[in-house]
Amino acid sequence: MTSAKLSRRQFIASVSGAAVVSSLATKAWAAEAREGIEQPVQDKKVRIGVVGGGFGASFHWHEDPNCEVAAVSDLIPERRDNLANRYQCGKTYPSLEELIKDDTIDAVSVFSGAPDHVRHCVAVMNHGKHCISAVPAAISLEECEELLEAKERNGVYYMMAETSYYRWDTITARRLYEDGKFGELMYSEVEYYHPAIGAGYDGLSYYQGRRTWRYGYPPMLYPTHSTGFLVGVSRERLTEVSCLGTVGTDQAFKDNAYNNPFDNQCALFRTDKGHMCRCNVMWNVWNHGERAQWFGTNLSLFSEGWSGQPFVIKAREGPDITTVPDYWSMVPEAMRYDSGHGASHPFLTHEFIMAILEDREPAVSVYEALSITAPGIVAHESSLRGGEQLKIPSYDKA
Repeated sequence: MTSAKLSRRQFIASVSGAAVVSSLATKAWAAEAREGIEQPVQDKKVRIGVVGGGFGASFHWHEDPNCEVAAVSDLIPERRDNLANRYQCGKTYPSLEELIKDDTIDAVSVFSGAPDHVRHCVAVMNHGKHCISAVPAAISLEECEELLEAKERNGVYYMMAETSYYRWDTITARRLYEDGKFGELMYSEVEYYHPAIGAGYDGLSYYQGRRTWRYGYPPMLYPTHSTGFLVGVSRERLTEVSCLGTVGTDQAFKDNAYNNPFDNQCALFRTDKGHMCRCNVMWNVWNHGERAQWFGTNLSLFSEGWSGQPFVIKAREGPDITTVPDYWSMVPEAMRYDSGHGASHPFLTHEFIMAILEDREPAVSVYEALSITAPGIVAHESSLRGGEQLKIPSYDKA
């Protein structure tokens, strides 16, 4: 986070005189508790089991003062050892199915492959344990229903570890939106680029000579790093979509488990407030990373990007704001370092633990997770139908 060097007070001072400042100073930046500021809960600890020794090893469970890593698991011994070392945990299990039988565990972090998320999360919740999952929440509408039903039936908490929610430009956009500084947020552009992922020549497409779940994987079945930028700011719901794709020439997009021909997909969504959102998820363009642009009638915010685009807030009145505020005070001191995805990992870690201890839905609850995930599933179907405009179901509480 090289651009996030100013304290909130310094940030406000740097834009003194701008029309937006009064709100930033009095509410958006001062009322920090609404974003889950560090609030230690006595001596209580959540005992968590961590499953998945790849991406799952990049979080901060052992550094949260209200969390203890009680056990770890991965099918691959080397990855299981990696988890044990990372989280300083002496108890290991050979599989998730064994770990969830441990009655001393309160919650489980599921970082398995995308097609296994719902099956694994449902098993966790059926054992009465809270669950945080890697993205996406599901890869079919049927799985969306299954995940929601299991969460509500078991009376536990579910959170999706969507990194876009706690990227610092997103936090800034969310606070500006809550304060009405955008005016009306008319349009957004949300993007995720990961060159070569899913292609037959990419190393992640194979393990020990066999295809992995990533081989030929449809871009729009991994939508959350894009859609999360809008839903995580305005809480709007994406209700309709038309989506197009480019047909991949790599062998992986000619023969895969998903019958998916597309290596790039671009969707145009309509929201429940009548706004537009253009969403890209692409594997075969020379661009990298996750970013967004939010366009309001009074103010717009542009994420920094791989191309050199800087972070900037442009308002009708006042100077441009080009420095992201510092949000480290939102997490305990031991967790204040960037372990990936725009410094979002410690924030996701802490939010899940605090939600359990405070007995509340986490920020990216099952309802938010499905509102971010399901639009991509429907967008992929639209691509298969040549861009036909399709309705997106809602998974919110009745």
